[in-house]
Amino acid sequence: MTLPEAVPASLPALALENVTCSFASRGEGRGASHYVAVRDTTLTVQPGEFVSVVGPTGCGKSTLLNVAAGLLEPSSGTVRSFGEPLRGVNARAGYMFQAEALMPWRSALDNVTAGLLFRGMSRRDANLLGDEWLKRVGLGGFGGRYPHQLSGGMRKRVAMAQTLILDPDIILMDEPFSALDIQTRQLMENELLALWAAKRKAVLFITHDLDEAISLSDRVVVLAAGPGTRPIGEFTIDLPRPRDVAEIRSHPRFVELHAQIWGVLRDEVLKGYAQQLQAV
Repeated sequence: MTLPEAVPASLPALALENVTCSFASRGEGRGASHYVAVRDTTLTVQPGEFVSVVGPTGCGKSTLLNVAAGLLEPSSGTVRSFGEPLRGVNARAGYMFQAEALMPWRSALDNVTAGLLFRGMSRRDANLLGDEWLKRVGLGGFGGRYPHQLSGGMRKRVAMAQTLILDPDIILMDEPFSALDIQTRQLMENELLALWAAKRKAVLFITHDLDEAISLSDRVVVLAAGPGTRPIGEFTIDLPRPRDVAEIRSHPRFVELHAQIWGVLRDEVLKGYAQQLQAV
């Protein structure tokens, strides 16, 4: 009797293995030193999984995201995207930055379609797809507006459409909603969840807001205070989906998870704050 072959487990969309990132500090020769931002960090994101990373301000969260994007080569360790070693920019990832990356001389539609045109799509097809994505993010009819004619929330919607229109297999987000007021922020978070649920792409989301991390994620990873940050806690977020980010925060399980994660994160936040005071 021949046993059926085992079905191989799907490869992680993103796998950082024993990654260390160090940077040269001021000084030359024997006086030179290195700042280790990230040390021996292993982190994976499965296809379709929404993973948030939280940690004290300045601990190295964005450094890890830049490594995942291929914008920064680690000093040691390996980075793989769907099993393939990452060399250079991660072509399977889309990156939504914390700071606005819209081109002020381009209209909303032209900002959204810029990546498609760069890839060689015809302007007609790009504009049709761009109009569709602007409607998806609630900006139908605003394609002709320029960034200075849009509110902060609208510009974030344009940036989200600009990232997702390219249909990346991995979505990297660096505190994308941190500058928004709480009402606009919750609207954007719900819109992100709706768009993510439609295709279930892998998401690595950086935030300093624990409520946001729990509300959005399948899993939350806690980083230690720097220098030499590393994961010190990992929590499965077993809250029901679909979620409304405002309503889910009153769920008893949300309260339990928040207490558990904050119990790990609190000491690191205090360490990070003390380090900032010493640096002043």
